Amino acid sequence: MSDWLDAQLDAHIRTATAAEPLLAEVRAVGDMLIDAFTRGGTLYTLGNGGSAADAQHFTGELIGHYRRDRRPLPAVTLTTDATVSTCIANDYAFEDVFSRQVEALAGPGDVVAAFTTSGRSANVINALTAARANGATTLLFAGGDGGPSLPLADHALIAPSTETPRIQELHTFLLHALSEILDAWAAGEDLS
Repeated sequence: MSDWLDAQLDAHIRTATAAEPLLAEVRAVGDMLIDAFTRGGTLYTLGNGGSAADAQHFTGELIGHYRRDRRPLPAVTLTTDATVSTCIANDYAFEDVFSRQVEALAGPGDVVAAFTTSGRSANVINALTAARANGATTLLFAGGDGGPSLPLADHALIAPSTETPRIQELHTFLLHALSEILDAWAAGEDLS
């Protein structure tokens, strides 16, 4: 078991080290989200399985707080309303579960952030497509090559791995880095 754990830790460290080039894009995404919130926009997050948990985690950090007492930031996770999700999945298709919500809620000035390990989930692709059609800014958290979701993203934070655990571990780091930027901004602190 020890060799397996050592291998997991080594893989995590390699992925985290390889992610250093993403830091400039993290700052750009932070600035984009600050601009959206300044203009009255809302962040809508989504994902499937563990990526849904990441989407909910990000929203929780923004509505609650990350490390500072400050005002809540407008964020909604599209996976948290079981009634709406199952209604759409039943009446239309599971592939439409996020896009119907995005069509109804997101528009110009808003940001739709999709968490996906592969970038290949049809419901994520459809949501990003709907967000673009409605004039919302799109943000993709993915891994590998970003899959078919990548061309639909105005901003992309792509984990340099094709392994689901490594991608999700990096997504947690990225959402925490963004939470720090946004938390500081909302509290009136300068992180420059």
